[in-house]
Amino acid sequence: MAYITNTLSNLLHQTAFFNLTWGNYVMIVVALVFLYLAIAHDFEPLLLVPIAFGMLLVNIYPDIIAPPTVDALGVEHAGGLFHYFYILDEWSILPSLIFMGVGAMTDFGPLIANPISFLLGAAAQLGIYIAYFFAIILGFNGKAAAAISIIGGADGPTSIFLAGKLGQTSLMGPIAVAAYSYMSLVPIIQPPIMKLFTTEEQRKIKMGQLRPVSKLEKILFPIIITIVVCLLLPTTAPLVGMLMLGNLFRESGVVRQLTETASNALMYIVVILLGTSVGATTSAEAFLNVSTLKIVALGLVAFAFGTAGGVLLGQVMRIVTHNKINPLIGSAGVSAVPMAARVSQKVGAQADPTNFLLMHAMGPNVAGVIGTAVAAGTFMAIFGV
Repeated sequence: MAYITNTLSNLLHQTAFFNLTWGNYVMIVVALVFLYLAIAHDFEPLLLVPIAFGMLLVNIYPDIIAPPTVDALGVEHAGGLFHYFYILDEWSILPSLIFMGVGAMTDFGPLIANPISFLLGAAAQLGIYIAYFFAIILGFNGKAAAAISIIGGADGPTSIFLAGKLGQTSLMGPIAVAAYSYMSLVPIIQPPIMKLFTTEEQRKIKMGQLRPVSKLEKILFPIIITIVVCLLLPTTAPLVGMLMLGNLFRESGVVRQLTETASNALMYIVVILLGTSVGATTSAEAFLNVSTLKIVALGLVAFAFGTAGGVLLGQVMRIVTHNKINPLIGSAGVSAVPMAARVSQKVGAQADPTNFLLMHAMGPNVAGVIGTAVAAGTFMAIFGV
């Protein structure tokens, strides 16, 4: 009888109920909320579902991301499953592969047809630099502030990439979760800011049709951008280079199999690995602290200022061009592709259902991807990385 009792007691104490803290339960609730938003409201489910499930798993079973250990006899024991996924984040492998997939899926035609979009994409990086100075004021060191500020670009892979390069791996989890969360919440966060800085009449402005872009232009674009950007900021080569390589796959027309692999199978495999490993960094011990709350708040500030910066430059361009540019497309300069462009289209269509801004907004949107990578390269150059 004692044997049975001890066995049942041991089994009972092996359950997670005896090992969880109140913080774990809080994070489990947060994970369930994320799953609800992703599944019930379709808030970027490809990102939120794996992130939320990784968050759920690590707060039930923390050892799933534990590093390898060595016992007293010198025998090494393997780490948790997500630890090995996370190493690929730290080594910048997964973020770079994500960029290749994005490049293979993205048409740079609207940006080539309207090069002024580069300015709108640059203006939307305002939030990054505003957040950097706010982070310094809140007590973060320079490298930590730089890693946090990239959240303002609404670009999860770049946030992970820069945090790793600047040695801020302890902050990588909160930074990545904040970046991906704000990317998913673009349809909620951006519209009020866009409407604040525009009038209904301005939102109704219709833009002329973009000029046709030749195949030669589309082929030369990724090659030229790679040469120019990587010569100026060599440290951006892993991101910009892979983004443009994926786009060259797409536009060259001679490597259809590589294009399909990069934009489909490989892309989705990488999203699973990156999403679950990022979610698994959100254990209660690592996530529920003052620094994390500061990071989340700074991310929102950065994102808001980035959106505002794009719209305000759009207003300047509207005035200069005598109402030929709808300022709403400036908000798409944050690099959440193609969500931010869709939001520009949606807000414009609310003012005038016949207004079609999507293709015009795609120019600043893809320019924002390049702009965020350039901002990351600038910070790496500043800190000598």
